[in-house]
Amino acid sequence: MRSAKKLQIEQLEKKLKPFVRAQSIQNPEAGWIKAIRSCLNMTMAQLGVKLNITRQGVRKLENNEANGSISLNSLRQTAEALEFRLVYALVPKDGSIQNLIDQKAEELARKIVMRTHQSMKLENQAITEKKIKLAISELSEELKRDLNKSLWD
Repeated sequence: MRSAKKLQIEQLEKKLKPFVRAQSIQNPEAGWIKAIRSCLNMTMAQLGVKLNITRQGVRKLENNEANGSISLNSLRQTAEALEFRLVYALVPKDGSIQNLIDQKAEELARKIVMRTHQSMKLENQAITEKKIKLAISELSEELKRDLNKSLWD
């Protein structure tokens, strides 16, 4: 039977799937607002009227987007004024939440096992490399099964 946490991960993976391909898209250098406005042959003044701001306000919006300091609310309002829809997501770098969980579980397991191994070495009770790898693998699997434990320590 699937746990609630596992189901939550599966549902989120499903929602993020369409965005995985989008992460390879390059943002226009000057930003989406300016690129779209230019393609629509819309002046800053015309967009300003739709947003109820000045031409200088539009320039500031475009500059803020280009340098990454625009707010989501401003971006959403501008998208609506351009008759577009803002769509955004946070996507795991490798495209999978499960891969991220697996990686973090292994990192934590390695940290725990190596700390223990170091103590054992000081007491002249070191274990072989093969046993270290096995211990890391087993602990990693145990950590992945216990999805309620934080892997971010």
